[in-house]
Amino acid sequence: MSPSPDPSPDSAPGSAPDSSPGSADATAPRDPAAYRPRPLLGVSFWAMIAFAVLCVLAGVAIANFGPRLLLPKPSIGPPGQAASTVETPQGGALTPAANAPAVAALPTPDVARLDARVASLEGRQAQMSRAAAAVLAAAAVAEASQSSGPFVEALASLRALTPPSAELQALARLSTAGAPSRAALAASFPQAAARAASAAQAPGEGAGLRARIVYALSRVVSLRRVGDVAGAGADAVLARAERQVEDGDLDRALHTLDALPPAAREAMADWRGRAERRTEIDRNAAALRARALRGLVGEAAVGEAGAGG
Repeated sequence: MSPSPDPSPDSAPGSAPDSSPGSADATAPRDPAAYRPRPLLGVSFWAMIAFAVLCVLAGVAIANFGPRLLLPKPSIGPPGQAASTVETPQGGALTPAANAPAVAALPTPDVARLDARVASLEGRQAQMSRAAAAVLAAAAVAEASQSSGPFVEALASLRALTPPSAELQALARLSTAGAPSRAALAASFPQAAARAASAAQAPGEGAGLRARIVYALSRVVSLRRVGDVAGAGADAVLARAERQVEDGDLDRALHTLDALPPAAREAMADWRGRAERRTEIDRNAAALRARALRGLVGEAAVGEAGAGG
């Protein structure tokens, strides 16, 4: 066995590495930690990040708490004193503050005149409403009185809205029983006229047999003329009155019946009394309705004059 060669100068301890180009393997570091990659973000980078976060937090704190700590607090006066609204001068009278809005007060005469005008308008409106209600009540009375029955309730409503009058008193007397309608009077006229015609033919105390026989027959069979008949006899008068009743002219029919002889007028007394009650009711109801309408028109004219003034 040949002896091992002596170690080279490169492997000798403490010897310096060869710096020649051909000796690269001989110059590599022998510590394994030297081959670990170096970190990109060092301690200085994280120090800068922490400083930036502290600056942001300081800005937020200043923005939130700076006005409360740095601005002066307003002075608060004693309780019961409103320093920002009113000031009390030496004379004791309250004066509005400088920043209070100015309110223009109306003079006392103008306020009084406006109050009087408002009160007048309110009173006029109430009178207009009452006048309109009176017109409606008068129309209700006129309608209710056309039937053959009483109309007490309708008349009571009208009396509560209008002042007392002769027409109201007359209707109050007639409202409890009412009067037959014009149609009922026209339907009952022929029977009453037949009795009147028969009564007109009644013989006197010195009448003969022939006159008595004719009168007896007239009470069984009524024969009379109808329509517009000329003449002054009972048949002619009754015929004209019947035509006028059918036309609805009761006033003219009653005037025509005045020409009947006494016996015929007595026979027509019952029908005539019912017809007179009907004409009286219609006349007073029409008068009350016309008065209520005039009152409403007058109130409206006064209201327009007041509004224009």
